[in-house]
Amino acid sequence: MNSSFNNTKPIYLQIIEKIEIEIISGARSPGERIESVRELAAKLKVNPNTIQRALSELETKKLVETERTNGRFVTKNEAKLKKLKEKYFKEKTKEYILEMEKIGIKITEIRREHEN
Repeated sequence: MNSSFNNTKPIYLQIIEKIEIEIISGARSPGERIESVRELAAKLKVNPNTIQRALSELETKKLVETERTNGRFVTKNEAKLKKLKEKYFKEKTKEYILEMEKIGIKITEIRREHEN
C-alpha cells in the first residue's frame, strides 16, 4: 500500500479508498487478515487514530470483520464485494465522463473511441 496522500480530502478517507481498491482488485483476498492498527500506522506513517477511524468505517461498511482475539479480516461476503466493485466502477466512469465533458468531449465521442 502506497503511503503518499494528497491534501484534497482527509487521510482516513484516502486510506479507506486504498483498502477498498486493494479488496476489489484482489490484492487483498476474502478472509485475509488485515494488519494491526500499529502495523498499518507504521507502514503508512500516519497516526494510529487515523488508521483506527479508517478501519472502523470499513467495518461499518461491512467490508472488514473483526474476530474478537484474532484481528480484522476482509469480508468473505462475495455479494458485498461484487457490489463494491460495481459501485466503484460506476463512480469512476461517471467522474471520467464528467471530466471529458468539461473539456468538450461528448459521450458519443467516448463511445466511438472505445469501440475502435
